[in-house]
Amino acid sequence: MLIGAHVRDDDPLTAVAERKADVVQFFLSDPQGWKAPKPHPRGEAIQADPVEVFIHSPYLINVASLNNRIRIPSRKNVTQHADGAAAIGAKGLIVHGGHVGATDDVEAGLDNWRKLFEREQEKGGFKVPILIENTAGGENAMTRDLEVIARLWDKVGEFGAGFCLDTCHAFAAGWDLATAVERVKAITGRIDLVHLNNSRDEFGSTRDRHANVVQGEGTIDPEVLVAVAREAGAPVVVETPADGQAADIAYLREQLG
Repeated sequence: MLIGAHVRDDDPLTAVAERKADVVQFFLSDPQGWKAPKPHPRGEAIQADPVEVFIHSPYLINVASLNNRIRIPSRKNVTQHADGAAAIGAKGLIVHGGHVGATDDVEAGLDNWRKLFEREQEKGGFKVPILIENTAGGENAMTRDLEVIARLWDKVGEFGAGFCLDTCHAFAAGWDLATAVERVKAITGRIDLVHLNNSRDEFGSTRDRHANVVQGEGTIDPEVLVAVAREAGAPVVVETPADGQAADIAYLREQLG
């Protein structure tokens, strides 16, 4: 099983070596901005390295939004980051599910996700798989509740959308982690990546605050996280505090083999 971490953007290969990781995730641009990614200064080395790479899209992206000033740049940004991810040989682009406004129709947000794929399909499709990630909270969210994820997959499944399971988000949203993998796969047919994060907050808190898998402030039993990773059978990335990532990876490698 491939196990690694979300690391700093400027020199991911050094971070890989420090953590003894075999999969890595990072941003290609400011995660709080709309700028298109520039060619990575170490792009050729990253592409040539055997480490498996995933790219996380900026947090501002919300393709579900009914607000044109958010949705339109979000669509553009997804394409730009998918292109940038492909340029360094990444296996996928992670995009949060997003949400609509408090008085908006959730169905309209789900339709906007379909339109994202439809529009790109007309141009030949995304250059890397789009992995939609579950989220911890927020009203009218597209991927907080499994029931809404099922409705989303009715819209986007035919386009080959992938799924990224975040354990902290799932725990915060009130999912039973013992059955989360089975329930997600029943809906999507797949889990392409696991963000194996512990949570600083209690079950059902709707708060997205990550903790290290081990030796941290986590409220999830590490053995439960190991079981999720084992059942999912997908590459694992820890998005945990950097000073504990090496210990997280070592623990998971020992448990998962």
